[in-house]
Amino acid sequence: MNPTLLAIDAGTTGVTTLLFDADLRPISRAYREFPQSFPRPGWVEHDAGDILGAVDATLAEVLEGREAPVAVGITNQRETIFALDLGSGQALDSGLVWQDRRTADRCRELEAAGHLDLVRRKTGLVLDPYFSGSKIEWLLRNRPEVAEAARAGRVRFCTVDALIVHHLTRGATCATDPTNASRTMLCDLDTGTWDTELCALFGVDVAWLPEIRPSAGDFGVAQLPGGLEVPLRGIAGDQQAALFGQGCWEEGSFKNTYGTGCFLLLNTGDRRVAVQGLLTTLAVRRDGGRAFALEGSLFSGGLVIQWLRDQLGILANASESEALARSVEDSGGVYLIPAFAGLGAPYWDPDARAALLGMTRGTGRAHIARAALEAIAYQCVEIVELLRSETGLAIDELLVDGGAAANDLLMQMQADFAGLRVQRPANLETTARGAAALAGLGAGVWSDPGSAGAFREGFTSFEPTLSAADRESALVGWRAAVARVRTC
Repeated sequence: MNPTLLAIDAGTTGVTTLLFDADLRPISRAYREFPQSFPRPGWVEHDAGDILGAVDATLAEVLEGREAPVAVGITNQRETIFALDLGSGQALDSGLVWQDRRTADRCRELEAAGHLDLVRRKTGLVLDPYFSGSKIEWLLRNRPEVAEAARAGRVRFCTVDALIVHHLTRGATCATDPTNASRTMLCDLDTGTWDTELCALFGVDVAWLPEIRPSAGDFGVAQLPGGLEVPLRGIAGDQQAALFGQGCWEEGSFKNTYGTGCFLLLNTGDRRVAVQGLLTTLAVRRDGGRAFALEGSLFSGGLVIQWLRDQLGILANASESEALARSVEDSGGVYLIPAFAGLGAPYWDPDARAALLGMTRGTGRAHIARAALEAIAYQCVEIVELLRSETGLAIDELLVDGGAAANDLLMQMQADFAGLRVQRPANLETTARGAAALAGLGAGVWSDPGSAGAFREGFTSFEPTLSAADRESALVGWRAAVARVRTC
């Protein structure tokens, strides 16, 4: 029988579970959306039960009538944090999502007190509410039941991967991997371990954190629907999983994921590289070990299209965005700055707010839809340009993945504005593929994931068509619009 591999992709708005064959081609797929809540401006929360319910439902659908897969891999939205009660297996409060900005003032206080250099040196990150450390501190200070349970030793502060591991192993394992740990502001990049000095800065005891295990490692045995018992053998945060799933295992290889946010990662191999405005983070080597990467994190990618659909009612569904945007020749001078959760890389301005600029009486829904797609592409161009200037790399080709990468117009805009070839794989589920590849590596299905046939499939290419002068003119307008919303 041909072995299969299972991947759980727990994103920001839903859970996708896929079954792959040994060549890492998908066999079956199930998806369940779950809600976000926004109790106050700038606050974004998830209910752990909603996420775990979506995990269970998708697993049941994908595995119905099938033999047990060889191994399970997990990939997940990063930075989101839950206070898990080990006794009950339940989260003690809502999870604080990576988009949540409630700790912005606290991060400013820590920076003013001179702690930024410590955080940068040890974690490769910046003092921003995006990351988990200040969120954990907030829960300890503002939720008495969380603080009490922590002092009693019952709590583990879990990113989404660790939450799912604990759930699937029925409490036998509570563990995370280096890529997720590196997003908490509590992990030393050079050692890949929890750091006592960083933990003390946020009032966290190391004992309250999950164990860190290798990304292609042993995370216990998952108890799956139908009485199946399957080894859990791979975990990586979604962006690092996408990097792995695109086959970006060598130094200098990079990709851009268009999910809820947009995330461009450059593999720097064994070299820890720092670039002002970008993050240094952990990735995964070809053999499953730790590597370093540079990351440009943009908080609003596909989220912009969801906003057009859910808040403005401009779209009935996200797939309409391309046709509507194509119905006009250009955006009519309209710029959408999607700083709904502040600005990420390269500005790191948590107080910036979204704006729609340049409208006239003739502006219509099509112009706004086109401006939304342009905004996604422009943000990514800023990261590409920064990498070009700081690393000396030519960067003439970009591997892409994620749901919004299916939009041909967006991909052509990306090629035009960045002046490079965009390469889109036939299967955009590269994040889940990365998790499945790690699980296969951890389970010994292969010693080299590159032997899987999916990594030899072709791409759809988008070539740049704009002149250098037209590119620069477009970018000048974008930068002027961004300047209007910046607060720092």
